[in-house]
Amino acid sequence: MSNKTGPTPEALQRHRDAQALAYRCAETVGAGLEAGVTEREVARRMRAFLRENGVEDFFHIPFAWFGERTAFRSLKGPWTPLHFFPTNKRLEEGMSYILDCSPVVDGYVSDIGYAGVLGGPGTNRIFDALMRDLAEYRTVILERIKAGDTLSEVYAAVDVLIAQQGYESRHKVYPGRVIGHQVGRMTQRRNMGRYAFGFGLRTLETLGREIVTEGIKGRSPLWAGGRASRHAPTPGLWAVEPHIGFRDVGVKFEELLVVTEDDAFWLDDDLPHVRRWQEQARTLEGAHS
Repeated sequence: MSNKTGPTPEALQRHRDAQALAYRCAETVGAGLEAGVTEREVARRMRAFLRENGVEDFFHIPFAWFGERTAFRSLKGPWTPLHFFPTNKRLEEGMSYILDCSPVVDGYVSDIGYAGVLGGPGTNRIFDALMRDLAEYRTVILERIKAGDTLSEVYAAVDVLIAQQGYESRHKVYPGRVIGHQVGRMTQRRNMGRYAFGFGLRTLETLGREIVTEGIKGRSPLWAGGRASRHAPTPGLWAVEPHIGFRDVGVKFEELLVVTEDDAFWLDDDLPHVRRWQEQARTLEGAHS
């Protein structure tokens, strides 16, 4: 998925369209949630929405997490990879939720994360505080990448911010403790629509090749805090997903970051969490004027 010079403008637009579709799915399904619905039913709704809108494959299957599961906490024993899969946990009023989906449209991959609470703002104070503070991560990550930091240095900066805010890193629970990973266009059609361990077979094959080829160059397509990430991001697209938690509530965003030879920028600023923060800023500004 790596590209030395980065994606073309046409490719960026196709990824932007795929990302917009993914967020439209999350917003639509999120707006229709009701008390008592299960994670499995919500994941089915997301899959159906995306299929009805032309999605042919998924980078990974849609995920939905409710309540303490948004912070990757298990009520019975430690959290394991099997806990990522949707369960029969039911949504309740004031309960936080996260929807995560990654449609592939004509081979162009997107990967998004959408956090919400049933009942809307004001019904869960911890959720409101976490979402407000999550905005700073979008700024810090972009600033540090543009300053030339390595992936592991950015990861460490995010850890420092989490500690300063008094929260916990929950992306460290993801496989490989990753905060992000490279995405691109998957052109092969073999194994399309087939999945293992929640990921598309095309995804696993592509990532496997990238881990080997990038590893030879001393780089990794996975963004974590260890030795393998002690390099500048490879030009291309990165799905970035800072995930923070406090007690039994977790929040995240996930969106595509574009990295070129000499610059970096978020693929799209017209996203639900960005609009939410902009609206909060306008409200705060109005209150002080």
